[in-house]
Amino acid sequence: MSRYNDYRRYTRSSDNGSLPTTIQQYGPSASSTKPTNSLLSPARLSVSSASLDSRAKLAELGSGASGEWGPMTTGPEEDDWMHNPDPIKNRNYDRGTIFTPRGLINVGCLVMLILCLVTLFAGYPIITHFTDTEIKTNGAYNIGGINSTGQVPLISNIPTVIDSDTPVDKYTRTGFDGKTYSLVFSDEFEKEGRTFFPGDDPFWTGVDIHYWPTGDFEWYDPAAITTKDGHLVITLDQQNIHDLNFRSGMLQSWNQICFQYSIYIETSVSLPGNNRVGGFWPGIWMMGNLGRPGYGATTDGTWPYSYDSCDYGTLANQTNPEGTGPEGALTSGSDDSAISYLPGQRMSSCTCQGEDHAGPDVTYGRGVPEIDILEGQLDLSVDKGQVSQSAQFAPFDYGYQYLNTSKGAIQYDTDITMWNSYKGGTYQEAVSSLTYIDSDNYMGTSGGFGIYAFEMFSDPNDRDSGYITWVANGEKSWTMYPAAVGPLSSMNIGQRLISEEPMAMVINFGMSNNFQAIDFSNLIFPSEMHVDYVRVYQRSEGRMGCDPDDRPTAAYIEKHANAYNNPNFTTWDMAGYTVPKNSLIDSC
Repeated sequence: MSRYNDYRRYTRSSDNGSLPTTIQQYGPSASSTKPTNSLLSPARLSVSSASLDSRAKLAELGSGASGEWGPMTTGPEEDDWMHNPDPIKNRNYDRGTIFTPRGLINVGCLVMLILCLVTLFAGYPIITHFTDTEIKTNGAYNIGGINSTGQVPLISNIPTVIDSDTPVDKYTRTGFDGKTYSLVFSDEFEKEGRTFFPGDDPFWTGVDIHYWPTGDFEWYDPAAITTKDGHLVITLDQQNIHDLNFRSGMLQSWNQICFQYSIYIETSVSLPGNNRVGGFWPGIWMMGNLGRPGYGATTDGTWPYSYDSCDYGTLANQTNPEGTGPEGALTSGSDDSAISYLPGQRMSSCTCQGEDHAGPDVTYGRGVPEIDILEGQLDLSVDKGQVSQSAQFAPFDYGYQYLNTSKGAIQYDTDITMWNSYKGGTYQEAVSSLTYIDSDNYMGTSGGFGIYAFEMFSDPNDRDSGYITWVANGEKSWTMYPAAVGPLSSMNIGQRLISEEPMAMVINFGMSNNFQAIDFSNLIFPSEMHVDYVRVYQRSEGRMGCDPDDRPTAAYIEKHANAYNNPNFTTWDMAGYTVPKNSLIDSC
């Protein structure tokens, strides 16, 4: 119902035409033509009446009945100051200036608003372009939370490079060289139930492969690796998987986090099994990032080369181009046979210009060195556990015999440390010592933990200053110097290098007769290997990252993705790539 109908409803006349007395009238009646004794003021009434009468009536009221309205034209009313301008009093307001406090505030606000808008939409992009630090992965996938595409997640509780659970008093140490070392990476494995499938962890990945190069019995499965009770736990159990009968785990930091030039890596480990039954092969080691452990095509022609000379050492079998010498390359191997079956250094300093090479340019010899913190084995003649602590090299010395005099290497306690009788074979030279360890530090005895480590330094500008010192039972066990693998004219080879490559970490629990005879009848399955922590320290000269400018790897890995992502390719040719030309045997 409209408001007009409502109005009529509440003002309807009674039968005799008069308004009900109970209804208050809010204005004059329609029949009024003159002011009455209404409650309304004369002015109010006149206006109301004017709205109902003609202009003639209004004129009549205005002229003939003015006396009834009271004085209307005697002058301004006392409260009508707004309509009574005073030029003298108001001269300060009539000048039209903005230079007043209020005007200045208004103009200032406008100026500030304009400046803010200009800064936001023009200044901010320019400022950030010149001041922001560009985030780089340096080939280190997931490092610090950065994934392989360089994206940084908006997550506050991601693992950090230095584990927050590492005690503060472990942040620095004094090296065996007397230098100060700073903690650059640690993992205390305190978080319960971690998993290591690809993409789960910024620093580690559990691989899903058979480690065929060493003839292992187990399949490496990420599901065999977790964290429990403050430890990393790798379980080897008897299980049918991929046509094999055992399952275990290998953890790698390949292409995620690497270290170069200065490294002290320390770990606390409880080894699997006991000191009486042989067969388990636990290992903690580092390998150059140009090789991916278990991916044979990537190590074909690169492992274990640590070499920057252009000579016979870069060629297949370490022989001259004709294959007729040197004599040591032909006869100083096992049983007076050839010393090397290696195909030659794929990325040597002899590489022809324009050929496929990891860089920085073809004059750099590149390879995949290996340094072992420990490989666990047993001396069953005395029921004692040992750790083999080694560095692997190519090309090889005559008869694999490196220089083990004091100029080349030192053992610190010969009651427990001795030279490893295995010095190498046709695919590697092993500079190695064995050290007895505490029998309590096995999961199958007392479950104690032993500390194992190595400290390494190398300098491309002063290669004689390098060294590797190993630690077993928490004490120095032995040291090798560059002279151990120095130049050897009889083999026409040069200095083998203390690693100058970015090195990735590997932790694995394997089983192979190629390392130690396996006592299947007495081994207990499942068995576990526990790691309490891994900590890495560096001197100021050290670098962290898998793609350093002076030894790049990222572009090369990306360019040869087939080899680095398919473990079924066992050679470089099989992966679809061509070995670069060597100036000693090819026409450049």
